[in-house]
Formats: sequence, structure tokens, C-alpha cells
Amino acid sequence: MRGHAACRSYFRLLSQKGMLKVHNISVKYGTRNVVSDVSFELGTPTIVALIGPNGAGKTTLIRSLNGTVPISQGGIELDGKKLNELSRREIARNIAVVAQENETKFPVTVLEYVLSGRFANGSAFGWETETDIAIARKALDECDLGEFYNRLMNELSGGERQRVVLARAIATDARILLLDEPTANLDLAHQAQMFRLVRERCRGCDASAIVITHDLNLAAEFADEVLLLKGGEVFAYGKPKDVLTETNLNEVYNVQVLLDENPTSGRVRVTMKY
Repeated sequence: MRGHAACRSYFRLLSQKGMLKVHNISVKYGTRNVVSDVSFELGTPTIVALIGPNGAGKTTLIRSLNGTVPISQGGIELDGKKLNELSRREIARNIAVVAQENETKFPVTVLEYVLSGRFANGSAFGWETETDIAIARKALDECDLGEFYNRLMNELSGGERQRVVLARAIATDARILLLDEPTANLDLAHQAQMFRLVRERCRGCDASAIVITHDLNLAAEFADEVLLLKGGEVFAYGKPKDVLTETNLNEVYNVQVLLDENPTSGRVRVTMKY
């Protein structure tokens, strides 16, 4: 099992080749533009919080970044190579997804499910190694699931399944995590644990993550950058304190907010006016 030191070395070699670059992409459903002219670069180690109201195009954008949803315009590059020219295995080695909704209510064990994330790293013979098992177990331990190895997925609560899905993404060893509302169904303690875990992974492994969240305070606390979408377009992009302003939030969400400083972290804190 590789440690953080080896992990940093491994990902640093990869990151020297480039990063995820998004050039003026658009995504259409039929004739309707769901994502329009979006551009940004994902460096390492970075956590980007992807925020915006329902229907802003957040999930569609996330799904386009690993080729699940085809783009209608623009381009996406991974290490200087066009994403649409890479194989699914090549993409899976580098980009892992935690989907908002996932089909995990089937009778496989938690450990078997997390091990399935190792397929892109697998041997030619198609079975897991002792290293794969060690990586899967460590990912489960990190997600506070050490006693769940032999539990069946269809016996878990929604929050427990969500944490298993995150463990599976971590076990892939992918250097880019795409997380679509990963704190859905989680209690407050596990929400904070999830963000801390993603942050530690990004910093320790020179990796990156894009996280969709509706919790602006979690975004402010844990993200390095915030990408604010409105109507499928980038409304603002930058540091949390520069994006999470009264003017921006009023215009995008049509709400009045109070902003102050979190006394513990010094990060911006958002309070709704009722």
C-alpha cells in the first residue's frame, strides 16, 4: 500500500504532463444548451466547489468532464490529450466519479463494491491482488467504514452507501475526483469528515477534486476555488471570498445574505436573511 510520500511522488510525475483543461465547452440536450461556453483549468492540489441553483448545469458539467456526457462544442484535455481520444480505462485511471444517484442497492459486499473501483489498475488476468485489497480496506477505514467490509450494499442506509461510493472513488487512486453532492444523506459529522478526507487526499497526493455542493459554508471552508454557475454559464470563478459576495449570491440565488468571518478558520461565512 503506497503511503502519502509515495503518492505525492507518483502524482507529481503525472501532473508535470499537464492538468485538466476545459476550453469553451457547451453541452446540449436536444436543442437546449445546458452548459454554455465554460472554460477553466484544474491545477493540483486544488479543490474546486461547483455551486449554483438547481438547473444551473452543475451535474451535466461534472458528467462531461469524464466523457460520460458528450460535449457539443469546445474541448477537454487531460495531460495535453483530448479526452474524447482516450479509452475509458485511461480516463478511469485518472478521473473517479462519485455520482449524486448511484445504483448500489444490490447484494454484493461493501469490500467487493470498493474493489470494483480497482478495475482500471487491474492485472491482465482480471482479479484483484493483495495490494488492491489493502488499498480498498484503507479507503473504507478512512471513510469510517472499517466494520462494514462484509456488509451487503443493499443492507446499508443512504448515508452509509454514499460513504462507500466515496471509498470506491478513493480506492481507484485517480488523481482527479468528481463529486456530485457527496454530502447528500450524510449527518453533520460525516459531511465535515468527507470534505476533510478529500482535502487531505488532494494535498497529500498532489491530486484535485471538483465538488458539487449546495452548502455554501462547506464550499467556503474547504474549497480553494469556487465556480459559480448560472443558467449553464460561469457567473463567477475564483477564491471563495471573491465569489461568495452579497452581490453575486443575490443575483444568482435571488436571496439576501449576511457575510462575516468564521472565527475559527477566518474563512467567509454565509448566513441567509429571513
